[in-house]
Amino acid sequence: MRVTPLRLLLLLLALVLGAISGAYAAEEAAPRGPWDMQTLSRVPQTYAAPDFPTSDVRPLFFAGLPWKGAPTRVFAWLGIPEHTPGQKLPGIVLVHGGGATAFANWVRLWNRRGYAAIAMDTCGSVPNGNDYSMTPPRHEMGGPPGWGGFTQIEEPVTDQWTYHAVADVILAHSLLRAQPAVDAQNIGITGVSWGGYLTCIAAGIDDRWKFAAPVYGSGFLLEDSVWLPNFKRMGEANARRWNELWDPSQYLGRAKMPFLWVTGTNDFAYPLGSLQKSYRLLRPELRRLCIRIRMNHAHGGPGENPEEIHVFANAHTRGTPNLATIAMPVQNGDKVLCRFQAARPVVRAELCFTKDTGPWLKRLWESVPMQLDTTKREVTATLPPGTRTYYINLIDGDDLVVSSEHVEIEAATVGNVLGADQP
Repeated sequence: MRVTPLRLLLLLLALVLGAISGAYAAEEAAPRGPWDMQTLSRVPQTYAAPDFPTSDVRPLFFAGLPWKGAPTRVFAWLGIPEHTPGQKLPGIVLVHGGGATAFANWVRLWNRRGYAAIAMDTCGSVPNGNDYSMTPPRHEMGGPPGWGGFTQIEEPVTDQWTYHAVADVILAHSLLRAQPAVDAQNIGITGVSWGGYLTCIAAGIDDRWKFAAPVYGSGFLLEDSVWLPNFKRMGEANARRWNELWDPSQYLGRAKMPFLWVTGTNDFAYPLGSLQKSYRLLRPELRRLCIRIRMNHAHGGPGENPEEIHVFANAHTRGTPNLATIAMPVQNGDKVLCRFQAARPVVRAELCFTKDTGPWLKRLWESVPMQLDTTKREVTATLPPGTRTYYINLIDGDDLVVSSEHVEIEAATVGNVLGADQP
């Protein structure tokens, strides 16, 4: 049979499509780590928690996975806001950070927004009366203590903290989906600090989420994070094992739901470099960023309350206008241009920049206004002399922020193009 140019083109096209199909199939077949999603997708048994009386949110325990051969129970707050009979509510799973436990006030916040919400403990603890008390007491049926499980790495995988903490999050998701008033197809997740870390992993192994919003958390912790001393103490082999088992970078590439990362320029735990490597594991259309200069790292206001998360959640569960999308900045010499799309009116823009290098925590960040052209949907600015890293913030009429990726400028470029002194 003669191979015509058309036949050859069709053959090549079939090979390309086959390769793409194979790549997707390989991704689908990729392991989800040590977790069994079939088990975690079942609704866990619940138990009363009589020591936590409350009138608006329900305290309970649910069955966790066995730890060291013994059954465990997980404390949680569950809140269902008032609704009309037959109404189906969107939902959200709330994951606390290190040194903390499940917060009733966080559930109440999302209940006021019209969401069913569940906040579970991830370290075998229970609240001790103060909603934001740290180092809460453990209970007798708790799983492994948190956080990070660095000292547990030589124990069986199923006895380590991250294994149980991620399982607790997904079991809470399964429990929330089972509530009669909840729309099981419209449940998202957000977590703060270690909770953001857990959010990244849970989103990579549980495909049922509608959206994910990690605050501060990211992967690539072995490359740069506040826990580098922990990895050094573990030794190279154990650190590598921890990374292969428990770093979010192993799982983020599987995530199929939209993400909103919220963080600050100088976060002490999860630096911008590690964050960037993490969000780049997702397809560009799945990720948005909100990066504020020197945003505090804490529960309560900074970690739980960002209105950007509320707007992002509403967009994906209620179809309301979403936060803007912003392209990668384009640089020509000292001129920067960035295009965007926005369903919510953008009222101003700022160029956020630093002239420093070295540890992200110690860099001084500044900002200057940018020229905003809403007709062309673009913003422009001149880089201040000496700029070494920059990104762009778009701000809408409600003072909500959407950020571009950050761009690092080579030292030679700084000196030759911008006229700054060489470092």
